[in-house]
Amino acid sequence: MQAAVLYGKEDVKVESVAIPKIGPHDVLVRVKAALTCGTDVKVFRRGYHARMIVPPAVFGHELAGDIVSVGDRVTKFKKGDRVVAGNSAPCGDCYFCARDLENLCEDLLFNNGAYAEFIRIPGRIVQKNLYKISAHVDYQDAALAEPLACVLRGLEESNVRSGDTVVVIGLGPIGLMFVRMAKVMGARVIAIARREVQLQDAKRMGAAHTICLPETEDPVGVVRGLTDGRGADVVIEAVGKPEVWNLSVQLLRKGGTVNFFGGCPNETRVELDTNLLHYSELTCKASFHHTPRLVKKALDAVAAGQICARDFVTDQAPLSSLKDVLRLLMNSSGRLKTAIIP
Repeated sequence: MQAAVLYGKEDVKVESVAIPKIGPHDVLVRVKAALTCGTDVKVFRRGYHARMIVPPAVFGHELAGDIVSVGDRVTKFKKGDRVVAGNSAPCGDCYFCARDLENLCEDLLFNNGAYAEFIRIPGRIVQKNLYKISAHVDYQDAALAEPLACVLRGLEESNVRSGDTVVVIGLGPIGLMFVRMAKVMGARVIAIARREVQLQDAKRMGAAHTICLPETEDPVGVVRGLTDGRGADVVIEAVGKPEVWNLSVQLLRKGGTVNFFGGCPNETRVELDTNLLHYSELTCKASFHHTPRLVKKALDAVAAGQICARDFVTDQAPLSSLKDVLRLLMNSSGRLKTAIIP
């Protein structure tokens, strides 16, 4: 089969490799759509991901496709099933799994290889994090389930409720998913970004107000003006920069919650106003990854039409163009996701 193999920093080669062999508990999926992801772009730029992938390896993890072969001990799925696979599965037995923190599992199994004609889905994921796609759901829509599950965890962890004012800072694909799903949950969303095109996207996703940072000298004052002087109930930081983490805290009302969803580069240190944190009783959280329950919940949201690929997938390309696509995404402000069609 043809597959994209990551060898190192900005070094991806589309080449012929063996079709993966499956074990008795595995399934083999023909990839019908694999979506690019900000994490994949980071992996391409850096040449590795400490938790997910060590080169050389086939990479990519947002996918949907058709089962073409099943192991002899697989009973829940059959050849021909249309499926979406989560990119991980917890062990179910460790300290964190026992405390409903499966995303922090001590033996979290990751699976990569979506940028290929076929991908092996290991038995643990088949058992815990593989789902059939409803007949009316397109492959590209279904492939949104994995990143959307991460967003749903962020919203749950931030305790977003109907009627809340939620500020989302950073409007890449993940930030826009936060805008959409917070709106679906009944929140009023204020979207903040540096580019007008991103703010227009946020309005399409349901943002009630937008703030363009280069043109706004006092974003804190603007947010307070939109919230009767209090500040936001919840702030989602989807950028991953120390200065934006600090801004996020300043935008909160007393008793509010900030979710530092955007991960900063390794060894970054952030100084926060401890006086503000203490006397305003602020809650600071960070959300990582997802759980099988949330992947299923995300797929249900897709099936219900709450979110769809056409709002996020701005291009489509063959597998042979992947390297060019990733380079373009590294330097582009207008493109969100590209659907790679092996």
